[in-house]
Amino acid sequence: MLALIDRVVSLGSPRAALKRGAKLEDAGQPRRAFTLFSRAARAGNAEAQFCLGRCYLKGSGVPVSRLAGAAWLERAAEGDWAEAQTLLATLHLYGLAGGTSNVAPEGALFSRVAPAATTAETPDYHQALKWARCAAEGGSAEAQALVGYVLTSGPDELRDLAEADLWYGKSAAANCPQGHLGQGLSLLRNAKDFSGHAAAAEALRRAAEAGLPTALYLLGVMHERGAGVPASLETAAGYYRDSAEKNVRSGQARWGLALLEGRGVARNVVDGESWLRRAANAGDHEAAALVGDIYARGGDLPPNYAEAAIWYERAAQSGHAAAARALGLLYLTGAGVHCDPDEAGRWFRRAAEGGDRQAQADLANLLLSGNGSAEDGQRTRQLFEAAAGSGDLVAAFNLGVCLAEGVGILRDDRRALQWLRRAADGVVNAQYWYGRMLAEGRGVQADPEEGRLWIERAANAGMLDAEVALAELALNGVGGPRNHEDSLRLFRRAAEQGHVGAMFAVGAMLGGGHEVAEDRRDARRWYRLAAEKGHLHAQMMLGRFLARGLGGEQDVREARVWLEKARAAGLQDAQSDLDQLAGATELALARPVR
Repeated sequence: MLALIDRVVSLGSPRAALKRGAKLEDAGQPRRAFTLFSRAARAGNAEAQFCLGRCYLKGSGVPVSRLAGAAWLERAAEGDWAEAQTLLATLHLYGLAGGTSNVAPEGALFSRVAPAATTAETPDYHQALKWARCAAEGGSAEAQALVGYVLTSGPDELRDLAEADLWYGKSAAANCPQGHLGQGLSLLRNAKDFSGHAAAAEALRRAAEAGLPTALYLLGVMHERGAGVPASLETAAGYYRDSAEKNVRSGQARWGLALLEGRGVARNVVDGESWLRRAANAGDHEAAALVGDIYARGGDLPPNYAEAAIWYERAAQSGHAAAARALGLLYLTGAGVHCDPDEAGRWFRRAAEGGDRQAQADLANLLLSGNGSAEDGQRTRQLFEAAAGSGDLVAAFNLGVCLAEGVGILRDDRRALQWLRRAADGVVNAQYWYGRMLAEGRGVQADPEEGRLWIERAANAGMLDAEVALAELALNGVGGPRNHEDSLRLFRRAAEQGHVGAMFAVGAMLGGGHEVAEDRRDARRWYRLAAEKGHLHAQMMLGRFLARGLGGEQDVREARVWLEKARAAGLQDAQSDLDQLAGATELALARPVR
């Protein structure tokens, strides 16, 4: 009976069929509604064609077909139906007006008529602009915002910011949320002072009241920075939270960071990590790097270097230079991943190519230690050369070191000296290297006095190797007066900061034969500290002190342990001490017991 009524209605005017179809659709009877829309649409009714197109897009009463939906929308658009023109423009804007994938962009009109799906295609901005203009000129506020968007964000040949601003203004005047958003972005782009930012914030506030996620996020940024609105971390955090809950990737990252650091909200590391992880999974490489930092540094959460490596790599693959360097350090030390200097070099290089200056130094040090291939050395030297030529002093230093050590290029002390001199005006390490080369006469006639001055300058800046080098110069009277007191003071200062060579030197000076007060007990202590850190000569000297009872009790057994360690590591001088120790033992055993 109901089907008969529908048929009778459809035999009447297309308008009557459309009207009954709309009622049936509202009543939850999509299949019957589709039949009536179809008959009215085929009779040429533009509104029915629009409704039929929506049915195909939504799968309402018929299997989903984006191709059929777009075709019916185009017929309705050609009949000057503004909603069809606007929706068709949206489909073209997101590359959804052809093909078979069922993707729906997040948007005001389209989100009401199409299901979410998974695959996007190439946008057709020209067709989007064509149909959006038709609807915009007919007074559609949503279409006016769409025109503004295409003119702002489309390909270069379509961009016209001045015209875009006019359309956004018209849309905003009609109180369209998308129009307010576009107007806010336009004002923000052109803002030069607080009042300009304030006008932008007002437009964004009206868009945010309608729940537009981008507006919520931008208001958070503005409140965090105090741009056109009172600075308030609490207010900013609220906007970040709201935008995060609406799946704005940057909002999730900012909200996670706020929770992580307690910025405007109670600190909650667990929830902060969770939001940062969501942002990272959505493709935010900065959030991925922060998650890596959380696991690498530990603190509130236990350190997990394997997990850190996963997130650092995700960020590094997206071009995050600092994350690439952090991943390189994990491979260099074998923390959470297998120890692999070559893999460390690969990530250091990516970080260096991304502009991380510290990674440039890490890469140079890695290559100087003998790791990395000849190709790595050449590429690294080329990277340093390009950066140094543009005035980067750190790169100039690294290029100088490459030239001085023959990394990626034939050794050239003269050119090395030129680059090191240029870098020495701002890089402490370069001051040390430049001074050393002057003192040694590498690339230039030896000038110990000038070399000592540069090394002293680096030492005064706190560079340990420079302090040790200056102590050696003072010890031997090279490039300036011989001064064992100064030498011991410099060695001791470096030793107290962990320099192993300086620890041995302090022991040697206190052990006797120098122009300082002898203190064999303290000398033995410093020898032990250096020996425990693997210094071969310190191991041998500690063995001698223990064997002879210098600076403390005699301990032949421990003396033999340290001497054997030194010999096993390649220090042949320790063999004579072991021979003497063995001879003394045999002599003691041969003595008659009384």
